[in-house]
Amino acid sequence: MMEAAVFYECVLKEQCNNVCVCVCCRYVVDRRWFDQWKEFVETGDQNSTSFPGQIDNAELFEDLDSYHLKDRLVEDEDFVLVPAEAWHKLLSWYGMVDDQPPLERKVVDLPSTLKVEVYPIEIFLCLHSNMENAVTTKFSRTDSIHSIQRAMCQAFSVPPGSECRLWMKSSDSSCERLRNVHMSVLDACLSSGMTVIMETRNADGTWPSSRPQIMRNSVEEQDSYRGQPGVCGLTNLGNTCFMNSALQCLSNTPPLTEYFLQNSYVDELNFTNPLGMKGEIAEAYADVIKQMWSGRHYSVVPRVFKTKVGHFASQFLGYQQHDSQELLSFLLDGLHEDLNRVKNKEYIELRDADGRQDQEVAEEAWRNHLRRNDSVIVDTFHGLFKSTLVCPECHKVSVTFDPFCYLSVPLPVSKERVMEVFFVSLDPYAKPVQHRVVVPKAGKVSDLCSALSEMTSVPPTQMVVADVFNHRFYKIYNMGESLSAILDRDDIFVYELSVLEEQPEEQVLLALYLRERSHYRDYGSGGGSYGTSLFGHPLLLNVPRSSCSQEALYNLFLQRLARYVRLPDPSEELEEEEEDDEEELYKTQTNGISDGINLYFLVLRSDPQAEENHIQLLPDHGDPGENSNGSQSQTEPGCSGDANSADDMDPGEQSSGPPTEEENEEDKQEEACSPSPPANEHPAKRRACHVRRKRLFSIQAVNSNGTTERGMGEGGSAVSFSSQPYVAIDWEPDMKKRFYNENEAEKYVKHASMEVPQQHMTVQLQQCIELFTTVETLEEENPWYCPVCKKHQLSTKKLDLWSLPEVLIIHLKRFSYTKFTREKLDSIVEFPLRDLDFSGFLLRKTLSSEEPPSRYDLIAVSNHYGGLRDGHYTTYAKNKDNGQWYYFDDSKVTYATEDQIVTNAAYVLFYQRQDKIRKPTLPAPNTGPTSSSQTSSDTASCKDDEDAAELGAASSITMETE
Repeated sequence: MMEAAVFYECVLKEQCNNVCVCVCCRYVVDRRWFDQWKEFVETGDQNSTSFPGQIDNAELFEDLDSYHLKDRLVEDEDFVLVPAEAWHKLLSWYGMVDDQPPLERKVVDLPSTLKVEVYPIEIFLCLHSNMENAVTTKFSRTDSIHSIQRAMCQAFSVPPGSECRLWMKSSDSSCERLRNVHMSVLDACLSSGMTVIMETRNADGTWPSSRPQIMRNSVEEQDSYRGQPGVCGLTNLGNTCFMNSALQCLSNTPPLTEYFLQNSYVDELNFTNPLGMKGEIAEAYADVIKQMWSGRHYSVVPRVFKTKVGHFASQFLGYQQHDSQELLSFLLDGLHEDLNRVKNKEYIELRDADGRQDQEVAEEAWRNHLRRNDSVIVDTFHGLFKSTLVCPECHKVSVTFDPFCYLSVPLPVSKERVMEVFFVSLDPYAKPVQHRVVVPKAGKVSDLCSALSEMTSVPPTQMVVADVFNHRFYKIYNMGESLSAILDRDDIFVYELSVLEEQPEEQVLLALYLRERSHYRDYGSGGGSYGTSLFGHPLLLNVPRSSCSQEALYNLFLQRLARYVRLPDPSEELEEEEEDDEEELYKTQTNGISDGINLYFLVLRSDPQAEENHIQLLPDHGDPGENSNGSQSQTEPGCSGDANSADDMDPGEQSSGPPTEEENEEDKQEEACSPSPPANEHPAKRRACHVRRKRLFSIQAVNSNGTTERGMGEGGSAVSFSSQPYVAIDWEPDMKKRFYNENEAEKYVKHASMEVPQQHMTVQLQQCIELFTTVETLEEENPWYCPVCKKHQLSTKKLDLWSLPEVLIIHLKRFSYTKFTREKLDSIVEFPLRDLDFSGFLLRKTLSSEEPPSRYDLIAVSNHYGGLRDGHYTTYAKNKDNGQWYYFDDSKVTYATEDQIVTNAAYVLFYQRQDKIRKPTLPAPNTGPTSSSQTSSDTASCKDDEDAAELGAASSITMETE
């Protein structure tokens, strides 16, 4: 009794002082029983009627079956809270009414206060596979999500080792992943009445709640297929072959894949790292790996992974083509931060070597790196290199040791390049010839012309080079321009120019476009003219300034296009038109403006006050205009008097070449026309001819885009151009169909140089690594701040390899970008499939017995086929279980042999150190002729990622070869 009295005083004292900081729980006791106990203790009479008896909390429960507490109980009125030590004393002295549970309640650390949790939250628990069967369980707000998971595994008899994940379902039926199992119930915002759903991963690596699309050969095989784990394609979602290639390389990196397959990542997910992705990238990657290595899929659709990548790296949003190495860099960094074992990164000030031994500085740098970065990515892929900078002014030497995740090694660059061009001869009947020429990489356009001259015997001075795109000239090059401005994908045409007797200043380089009129009028371009569209291949011609009349140009263009423009036969004379009213004809001609395209002389004059030529469009009163329906017409020579007589022809017309047989026949037909009118009669006032022949096309001055600008050619106004004039010949659709041979116009021939196989430059991987460790001078865009000179300097820089990782990634820098050039290097890099020895490249020539060797074997290759803007990525990879090489082309997977792996498409190489390579646990498959390679049923999705290239092709040069 004395002990109880002393204990009572202690309980009262603790309650008065509210000393609950040092205890983690309290027990709920009925207030009536507690008051009776107090009275009993205070009287000190053991025989007193106030003896409390067994602890009885019956008044606190709604019923004695569920033992649920009544709602809205009030502390100190309905119950009291006693410390754990006091409860255990009371329980040992007085016992408890049978079957009543002790009401233990935890102390919850709420913001700015501590509070006893009298009412724990009640949560419904169920399995995803049986959501109707839910059980109710109470949890403290301080319990972790992991404790809920343990309780559910026990309640639903989930087999040990099963991979589970939980979902929180609120009253509005929305579900949210409970991803961080270390988070408390309070922080997860779980409250009473909510449901937690558990699902376990399927045998095929998928989750029941979000089963992705899986490529199957048939419905019957959905659950019956069993293949080699890891031999699984990835469906192309639209230009995602770069992602598929990177994923296949990482999937076939044994230490990383085993880390995920063994679920080691689950306990290392870092949800609080501000540099990470809250574990989402790691989980999305794990889902892909689990599915690929389940052995139950031909191909997996990585749509969720693609969405996650785009969410955290906006450069990968959408479905544009990207670089597999850039995605690989992002993914390795994202996985590292999501799995970083360092939860709170400390600030570390980096120190320079300052004359210390390399060994000391390297060990310090690696220790500092691990203090902030410690993950499976660091364990597997990180190495250390030495960086030495030397100031060119004060010769200050700065030495640091820096970690690396992959090596980006340069390729030896050839000083020459191969260009493919089309040569267009002066001979109008000669088809364009495609040539392949070798030119200096840093050369000029004149070097291209010189190289082409050796094949064509045409002097370079008679050539002009142009980039043709979408039926127009994208650029006409000067001889002094750099060839670096011309990309491999450009359609380059070289035109042979005629040699004229006129002085250079009396000549003009005329750009000729071909346009087809539409059947509707384009009222949006001044004058309500007909709309036009470009077609065919443009031309460049040397024309005397004195021969730029409509008639001279018409005949010149006819001659130049003779190969695919047919002149009318006498038997199919074009429709003739009549003019009856002299006055109407006079009005039409003197106005100089017709319904369609006006007839003008092109008078070229040189303005001594300006550096550019002008084309002045003047009404051609001496030459008949268009008729009222806009079609171009030509008066018969005998009807127009002097207009077409041989004596009055411009020099350009006479020198345009000997007449063809068809032209002679036409001349004979024209002589039958009525006699010429008197020479002194105004051409517009004379009696109009009743016989007029329609032209095949009309001629119009245009801009470089091939369009007639507003006001161009109206009312005889002068329009200034750049030094390069452009004209277009406009065809009516019916005339084009009858006299323009599109098939013939598209034909070209290949020069013998095109048949010679292109010799790819071959280099050794060791040469690339040597270049990586060669001294170089920093570029102006990336100077180094010298602490001695107190300014930025273009110092020299040298990188040396110090230590190498278990898996070494080597990125071959095939894409070269400089201030002046952009190109892809197609050199063949000879790399060994086994026994790649790095001992000669390590700065430390002697290694201790504890340090690993430096010999590596190849395990995967990411390939890139195509050019700078487009292309396709694939992968060669070696399966870790059976040692067989496979070729992964999106959703298609085939067997590969070692002699297929080294190509000029190799882009990223994966090597594993020999001391870490595990022997295959399965026999190699039979790859003979009778064995069938494993391919996906989704053949439609396996086509190359050349969508952008195909779109571009629609607007570029399309020619047929003979």
